[in-house]
Amino acid sequence: MFLIFGSDPIAIRLAEWIGARSRVRIIGLAEQMAGMPGAEIVALPTEMELHEMPLPEVTPTAILLLEEIICDDDPIQELKNHWPQTPILSTLDIEGAERISIEDLTTSAIQERLRSIDRKQGAGEVLRRLNDENNAKALIVCHDNPDPDALASAMAMKHLCESIGHEATIIHGGIIEHQQNQAMVRLLELDVRRLILDWEVEDLLKESDLVICVDFSHPGANNILPESCVPHIVIDHHTSESRPAGDVILVRSEFAATSSLIASILMNSETELNREVATALAFGIRTDTLGFTRSFNAVDLRALSWLGAWIDWDLMRSFESPPRSQEVLSIFRQALTDATLENGLMLAPISQMTDRDALSQVADFLLPTEDVDVVIAYGIRMGKVILSARSSNDSIHIGRILSQTFEKGRAGGHKSLAGGQIPFDEIDSEKPEEAMNKITSILKSIF
Repeated sequence: MFLIFGSDPIAIRLAEWIGARSRVRIIGLAEQMAGMPGAEIVALPTEMELHEMPLPEVTPTAILLLEEIICDDDPIQELKNHWPQTPILSTLDIEGAERISIEDLTTSAIQERLRSIDRKQGAGEVLRRLNDENNAKALIVCHDNPDPDALASAMAMKHLCESIGHEATIIHGGIIEHQQNQAMVRLLELDVRRLILDWEVEDLLKESDLVICVDFSHPGANNILPESCVPHIVIDHHTSESRPAGDVILVRSEFAATSSLIASILMNSETELNREVATALAFGIRTDTLGFTRSFNAVDLRALSWLGAWIDWDLMRSFESPPRSQEVLSIFRQALTDATLENGLMLAPISQMTDRDALSQVADFLLPTEDVDVVIAYGIRMGKVILSARSSNDSIHIGRILSQTFEKGRAGGHKSLAGGQIPFDEIDSEKPEEAMNKITSILKSIF
């Protein structure tokens, strides 16, 4: 049970709130007390010493001291003498109690309310922009080599567009190589088009009434869009130093995954969900939060709870555990053979890289190694050095370090997870072996 000392409006509202969930006793002055459901009320004629009050026989879970109605010289010590192990919280500046700042709580509540309004209005802006068009052609663009979060976000936006009456096409550059991503596309029968030629992109842009970017915010940076493109809608959870261009910009860093952000849009729409879209979004949230262990916030939990009614967990398990190819095993062998560790930095160069997405699997696998703070797996692909970086050191922001080291758009990411694609000419290299050696030297110098 909970024990509250006080009878002001805050004490009464807290007693009502707790009483709806748990047992609570509120002790206050009779002249201010009113009946409230779910609470045990003790109305005092005046302030008095603790031993004179009708106290509960059980040990309270917590004590809230909100008014000076205990007349003892040291009320906190008296409470501790009575219940030595019970936490004591107080809005009063009393030594020995955990201070609750009403001003801080009020500010926090207002901030949360404003964030809630912002989320709802942001979703509303996206829906209004989609509804501005009739029978439109929507082009949904993922970043190059889309991961589950990007694929799920694109799939959900296509579902939303089609429910409104639009025709939607999903495109990406790069290659979908990771076994999980391939399994996701195959099992969901997800229609995604890979484009590699500029004229193909230009033709699609000319034909499209709506251009929607998901899981990235700046055209031309690790995506197939030209830098001059101004999308109609941008939806992303990654922070950016410069504001993206577009009609509707929904970039919210409090979300750990773009899938959570798009789920919040669907919550505010009248679109009927299905198991495929819900499972894809839940998997996108799961992978971008490393199984709900990294940057998982209340808004993500809310999205996942809402999706729960439609999720097909058997289908999700089939995404998570696809067969591992022989090519990936070969890359793991190289990484385990050639990895070096110095001052907490583990570098895993892959000289023969047949599957670029295996780099992220290698980095994830090596990070939990003893004495390792940062892991960077890297290899050569099509005239570029591909990087996949992970960190367990809270004092290091690897995404920021990589973005500051290499030209804008070449590398970056989160505090604990990042990547990059560095062209040979940026590091003054012509041959793969030379490029690998130079990247190794650069990485050793910045970490």
